[in-house]
Amino acid sequence: MDNQFHPMTELFLQLGLPSSSDEIESFFKQHKLDSDAPLIDASFFTNGQKQFLKEALAADSDWAEIVDQMDAQLRN
Repeated sequence: MDNQFHPMTELFLQLGLPSSSDEIESFFKQHKLDSDAPLIDASFFTNGQKQFLKEALAADSDWAEIVDQMDAQLRN
């Protein structure tokens, strides 16, 4: 496993989402997940985004930590 750190801005860029600090903050204000809803089933992600998130978590890739952080933010 590569231990490279990816900041939230890079995750948003990887997902094709607006990635400025204000845009990321707005995304988290606009989108929420129920405590029992899997991240990869979120209706606001495209199929391609869901696939990336699923693979990042399943492979425990260097993206997994920031994906976990995104998941936590969406539940706050």
